[in-house]
Amino acid sequence: MAQKPSIPKGTRDFSPIEMAKRNYIFNTIKDVFGLYGFQQIETPAMENLSTLMGKYGEEGDKLLFKILNSGDYLKDAPAELMEQRDSLHLTNKISEKGLRYDLTVPFARFVVQHRNDLSMPFKRYQVQPVWRADRPQRGRYREFYQCDADIVGSDSLFNEIELVSMIDEVFKRFGVNIAIKLNNRKILSGVAEIIGAPDKIVDITVAIDKMDKIGIDNVNAELREKGLGDDAVAALQPLLTLTGTNEEKMEVLRQLLSSSEEGMKGIEEMQFVLDGVAALGLKSIVELDVSLARGLNYYTGTILEVKALDVEMGSITGGGRYDNLTGVFGMPGLSGVGISFGADRIFDVLNTLDLYPADTTASARVLFINFGNREAVESLKRIKELRASGISAELYPDAAKMKKQMAYANDRKVPFVAIIGENEIANNTVTLKDMATGEQQSLTTAQLIEALR
Repeated sequence: MAQKPSIPKGTRDFSPIEMAKRNYIFNTIKDVFGLYGFQQIETPAMENLSTLMGKYGEEGDKLLFKILNSGDYLKDAPAELMEQRDSLHLTNKISEKGLRYDLTVPFARFVVQHRNDLSMPFKRYQVQPVWRADRPQRGRYREFYQCDADIVGSDSLFNEIELVSMIDEVFKRFGVNIAIKLNNRKILSGVAEIIGAPDKIVDITVAIDKMDKIGIDNVNAELREKGLGDDAVAALQPLLTLTGTNEEKMEVLRQLLSSSEEGMKGIEEMQFVLDGVAALGLKSIVELDVSLARGLNYYTGTILEVKALDVEMGSITGGGRYDNLTGVFGMPGLSGVGISFGADRIFDVLNTLDLYPADTTASARVLFINFGNREAVESLKRIKELRASGISAELYPDAAKMKKQMAYANDRKVPFVAIIGENEIANNTVTLKDMATGEQQSLTTAQLIEALR
């Protein structure tokens, strides 16, 4: 017996129903991107490894999927590297390209390569798959889509306010209750400075970023393991136990960071963003979270993350402000701010909460029953008119039993069935049946079009 085929771990097939749901997600996000004036670009699935390597840190480099050179990929591989099993140096000899790890580095390459054709500030969005050789788990896949939006060539904090507003609009349309968590890299730098450990900022933030998962005692233990003294750990406690409203948190931070110029600059930026967001009266909870430290090696100002409130799931959107997107490609100093919607996690959230509109998975608005060749031809004439009016319609291809055709309509979740038999042909009408209520009505083609709209 032949072995049943399978797909690589961390990847998924999507059925027509699942694709309808995913397209609902992508189309909703794209509609909002367009509403806010973002323009779409696409970049190749594969990039030169020289473009990708060294941009994600040592661990990130290990998670890159490399593509073997075409033909005899071992022809330039030194024998000694093969014998030593030196995969690190051997990779450069047998692979020149890799699958993109995210959309940010390809975007940076795009901006530098096409800089003479772009008007600044440049507002771009990109919805494409990325690949990571990560350990698969719930909500984490080796192939997944990112939906990114960035504004580059502008330092204005109004951009951050616009992105928070855009996030709110997307999840309002989805019907998902969310908390948008905000922080600022400068605040974290100020904290490291005032406790006397500015060189430990990454260690500090990596530890406090785990607060929700491991608790304050384990965070303190990890900080000590990283070389922080008891005085520094004690000085951090007001930060780790920060509660209250955004204004109450800001007041504590002002007192805590009053001696740090960098920290106070971060507070000033955070206050501007919080005030701007508050003025818009968004539906979502917007919360200052000083434990938020995602992408600290990359972000230089605002940091944001989105959590779904009604389902256990990791971050479903994230992003922040960066000051040197294109520096690694010889174009320093280009500031920007961006966000990335985790489409696959949003898919899981909407599935868990069953928040898709009722007609999302319908393949057609109406199915015409096939009673034979003559009736089928008459049906196709009506179908042509429906499609010309933007209404999706299809004809069951075979003159099968009525029960089978109706079952097909039910399985496909088609909301209406149209019947053209001898009487309908004689009267130049169509009988329309509502599959939900069972109600039937006899209509002209013009009335049919209006009813289905």
